[in-house]
Amino acid sequence: MAEALVEAGEGVAGEGVAPGAPGAPGAPGVPGVPGALEVPERSRALEGLRGYGLIVAMWIRSTMTYRTSFFLATFGNAAVQLLDFVAIYIMFSHVDALGGFSLPEIALLYGSCSASLGLADLLLGNTDRVGVRVRDGSLDTMLVRPVPLLAQVAADRFALRRLGRIVQGLGVLGWAVWALDVAWTPVTVLLVPVMIVAGAAIFAAVMVAGAAFQFVAGDAAEVQNSFTYGGNTMLQYPPTVFGKDLLRGVTFIVPLAFVNWLPALHVLGRPDPLGLPGWVAYLSPLVAFVAFLPASLAWRAGVRSYRSTGS
Repeated sequence: MAEALVEAGEGVAGEGVAPGAPGAPGAPGVPGVPGALEVPERSRALEGLRGYGLIVAMWIRSTMTYRTSFFLATFGNAAVQLLDFVAIYIMFSHVDALGGFSLPEIALLYGSCSASLGLADLLLGNTDRVGVRVRDGSLDTMLVRPVPLLAQVAADRFALRRLGRIVQGLGVLGWAVWALDVAWTPVTVLLVPVMIVAGAAIFAAVMVAGAAFQFVAGDAAEVQNSFTYGGNTMLQYPPTVFGKDLLRGVTFIVPLAFVNWLPALHVLGRPDPLGLPGWVAYLSPLVAFVAFLPASLAWRAGVRSYRSTGS
């Protein structure tokens, strides 16, 4: 097997390379790695996006070959996810408020986090298969391809049917915005889409960190899912029904509170249970960026620690 460079965007050194070409003797290379071309960080990112797009397009073409099946699967996915909100709706047939929140207010929480998780799940949901690929040795095949590993892992088996969760979440969110009795301003209106996009980025960072953990723990997809799907279930309910210790954990350790709790509380004009200032609600994009830093480092460390099964 050719020597595979596991760093994102690095290629494979092979035989028959023309003098002066990338990977040829005498070409600018990575120190200590014979035959490896040093690629600027920006170029690796662009190549990763391009490779991701090509793989996704391939899976979409494959999916749309059977369009009836795709639409039925998408509708079924949305209907199944909607059952969670139906349970909350039935609950409100017996109570007037939950944790001091009305049904439209909880619908705002439910719709925003469902749309955020749906977007992250659509783009990076298959990262939970890293453990399986490590165990069966199929990760070796990805390592020898001239596409960054994370782009391949994220785009592999791209499931367009996951649009159902996004559509369902946006539908509930739209109803909540219509039913809420709040004084909408240009700032709060803009905060809603920012909350969804930033929340998706935070979920994506958790997914990447969970995938990196699987290099060490093997097939630990359920650990990753406990923070993503489990966190989504938690965020569907108001923070007032949870203890202060849990709120501190999902605010300062795993920042899931920035997905929708803190921005939504600001939109609704409600105080934060931890007493945080109101401007914290606008930090979700910054928190998403900061969350990606340790997740990225963990991913790089996991890839470097990978040892082939030899199969």
